[in-house]
Amino acid sequence: MSQEANPFESLQSQIDEAATYLDIGDDVIERLKYPERVLETNLTIERDDGTLERFKAFRSQFNGDRGPYKGGIRYHPQVSRDEVRALSGWMTYKTAIVDIPLGGGKGGIILDPDDYSESELERLTRSFAKELRPMIGEDRDVPAPDVNTGQREMNWIKDTYETLENTTEPGVITGKALDSGGSEGRVEATGRSTVIAAREAFDYLDKDLEGATVAVQGYGNAGWIAAKLIDEMGATVVAASDSSGGIYNPDGFDPVAAKDHKNETGSVVGYEESEEEITNDEVLTLDVDLLIPAALENAVDEDLAADVSADVISEAANGPLTPAADEVLKEKDVFVIPDILANAGGVTVSYFEWVQNRQRFYWSEERVNEELETVIVDAFDALVEAYEENDLDNPRTAAYVVAIQRVADAFAEAGSWP
Repeated sequence: MSQEANPFESLQSQIDEAATYLDIGDDVIERLKYPERVLETNLTIERDDGTLERFKAFRSQFNGDRGPYKGGIRYHPQVSRDEVRALSGWMTYKTAIVDIPLGGGKGGIILDPDDYSESELERLTRSFAKELRPMIGEDRDVPAPDVNTGQREMNWIKDTYETLENTTEPGVITGKALDSGGSEGRVEATGRSTVIAAREAFDYLDKDLEGATVAVQGYGNAGWIAAKLIDEMGATVVAASDSSGGIYNPDGFDPVAAKDHKNETGSVVGYEESEEEITNDEVLTLDVDLLIPAALENAVDEDLAADVSADVISEAANGPLTPAADEVLKEKDVFVIPDILANAGGVTVSYFEWVQNRQRFYWSEERVNEELETVIVDAFDALVEAYEENDLDNPRTAAYVVAIQRVADAFAEAGSWP
């Protein structure tokens, strides 16, 4: 990439773009561009060798007008204050576009978890949970997994919170293991919504998904699940990549076998059904019917966007396209299903988990998937309605038009007081 976009500035530009189509005051829009609060804290733990190490951590609570703050916690070397603020904002509008009664939050710790033992990660996670304790709760702020975190970390946070509060409150966090109050269908949820949204887009554009070619950039949980599910829908996955590189076979390959290879070797590179090894950038610019960027933000900048050849993009990652890239793709008539809709399956099933925790009544995987299907299809229909009514040339703007209006309405209905 030629230049790294600031994710928080990207979020604000997306809000500004949508605001031009809304009858909402500039003062309200200004309020909706910034988080309500951001925790920045330093965590110090004892390493296995007895030495101490300090870590910087964040939690951003962007907006709670529509319900408790909701959003993941990531462990990654590139975590920053601006990244967490942006992600919490995207989560606010993500919960709004799918119309679930939650707000937006996000958290993270700056580290590479591969450099630490399981016991060190447990101490660090529990230390962060102690810092978050005054902020979180099933009616206040409900964290979840994100990059490099999963059921294990969520279980640790739940246990720490419940122990310190001397209570049982499984709804304090989502993305837990089933035996700890997790939900069926949660692991596949983000990849599932990505392909449901893609299927709806192909139908809207009168394109045939059967036999359509697909490239997936990023082969973590969201990416490989999306590849598996889109293959089951009849499409042909021809390329995939991870941080080590990419693979390509114009005749397609088995996405599940590719994941098995990655599990065994650490990368999709070297998978036997691959005819050619390619770079991540080459995966993003292949001439395919559908591109699924499923890695980190800013994967496609303005320069790379000029070489993108896909007809449809379904964003499994958060913020994979810079605003400048969006402009280029708009000129090329690429239909981009924005992240706040495409990958909203994760937060939607997290909401289902939260509901189940509150009711102490748990659903079957079939019911979870049926409910998710309804939510994503309805959200896509709302996007299309705004897209057509406002004569927009960018589905992302349409999604923000719907989402911002819903958040602004909730704020107006609640009233304002000192």
